[in-house]
Amino acid sequence: MLKKLAVVLVVLLVAVAGFLAFVASRPGSFRVERTTSVAALPERIYPLVADLRRMDEWSPWDELDPSMKKQFSGDPAQPGAGYSWAGNDQVGEGKMTILEVSPPTRVTFRLEFLKPHQSVATTGFQLVPDGSATKVSWNMEGKLSFMEKLVGVFMDMEGMIAKDFDAGLAGIKAIAERPEPAPAAAPPAPTPG
Repeated sequence: MLKKLAVVLVVLLVAVAGFLAFVASRPGSFRVERTTSVAALPERIYPLVADLRRMDEWSPWDELDPSMKKQFSGDPAQPGAGYSWAGNDQVGEGKMTILEVSPPTRVTFRLEFLKPHQSVATTGFQLVPDGSATKVSWNMEGKLSFMEKLVGVFMDMEGMIAKDFDAGLAGIKAIAERPEPAPAAAPPAPTPG
């Protein structure tokens, strides 16, 4: 009986070691990108993605926690501008900082998650004119720790992020394609009298 138990234990240890070796051999980085076509020029779309104060207009995460606490810093749509948030378990806590801007075609951010787990990634938008439309791409890339590789065995990074990116791009598209309001009519001139 003791011999069988020892064999089972050795087989179990070999299986665990093999699994951990498999996890360690997985790629150490990730990249997720989603793209959509928007019937608007980059100049109309760029302010939506470069000004962190406007993210709540289209962000899929704002819907998950409408009472999320937000704080903004720096000059809007300029390198160094920041946005930090603290919310429920679905949105966690973190901050974004603009790294680079190239109006009206590109903006890049440093994205730091603080809770529920800590990680750092680079994310950004690229706007490529396509006739009277714009190809809008949203990407995120970063390095994966051993624990993130382990989680990735069971939950694919693309699968976790892509649906949120698709929802955000749909929000951007809806806002950018909305007809601009007509200018307000000038008040009538006073009549002499």
